[in-house]
Amino acid sequence: MFYFTHLEETPITGRARLLIFGKEHFTELSQIEYNMWMEEFKNKMLPERDPTYQVVKKVVSHLAESNKDVPQISELKWTIHVIEDPVINAFVLPNGQVFVFTGLLDAVSDIHQLSFILGHEIAHVVLGHAAEKASLEHFLDFFSLILLTMIWAACPRDSLAIIGQWIQSRFQELLFNRPYNRTLEAEADKVGLLFAAKACVDVRASSAFWQQMELAEKIQGNPKIPEWLSTHPSHENRAEHLDRLIPEALKIREHCNCPALASEDPRLLFRLTMQHLLQTSKDGGSNVTDHGKTNVALPFIQKKKMSMDILPGELSR
Repeated sequence: MFYFTHLEETPITGRARLLIFGKEHFTELSQIEYNMWMEEFKNKMLPERDPTYQVVKKVVSHLAESNKDVPQISELKWTIHVIEDPVINAFVLPNGQVFVFTGLLDAVSDIHQLSFILGHEIAHVVLGHAAEKASLEHFLDFFSLILLTMIWAACPRDSLAIIGQWIQSRFQELLFNRPYNRTLEAEADKVGLLFAAKACVDVRASSAFWQQMELAEKIQGNPKIPEWLSTHPSHENRAEHLDRLIPEALKIREHCNCPALASEDPRLLFRLTMQHLLQTSKDGGSNVTDHGKTNVALPFIQKKKMSMDILPGELSR
């Protein structure tokens, strides 16, 4: 009964989900988490006058302005923090605090890919994924406690209780938490792509980004973690999922009277780059080290600065 009385619909997608914690509760937690991150990165923050900071700020502002019809976006004040760190990551707290690492800015090819990634992170906030995950974990922990209590009552041995708790935690993580988290990531991709389309972004770049990430990991020799062990979908599956969503996103973009896209599809350009890479490798034009890394210069791996001048011409309506 408790479960069914705490079901709510997810904004935009309409998916039914369990929600125990209220917005006010997470506002307080967000402030605590914000203070923690600010303390950790206080010596790595780029100043507001930095051109890189200005690019990120303009992208977030453009996304927010283009999606101001969404109450969860228009009601928040989006504050930007750019952290000088090579990690490829970005996240947004439920209170609108946006954290972007320079490693991500080096990984994206252009402003369109950056816009999609930040749209994805904003989507997590709009959809209330943080509160949803916390609610599910609270619900599962409650039932796990009941189960473990029953086991201990039937066989009151401490060793059995410890083993049972370990099995339960592994079972819950692999069969509930991680698959559920992958579902939320896929939903954020879908809604983030919608936000990007309304901002007149070239939504085709979203799929190209994850294909690039897949290739970069192979070139760098990083071990591939099976998707069922990960909290995120694999890069390959994310690209395929986005490819299925892109036709609808292009219709939304057209409905918003966006400028026509360039005839060159970034996904096709990526495939051509891959063919060139393979041919170069066959011809002996690349050197692979003992660590499995290559010195082939790929345009999306090279560090480059994105100019704000790109934004008005490419993203504005």
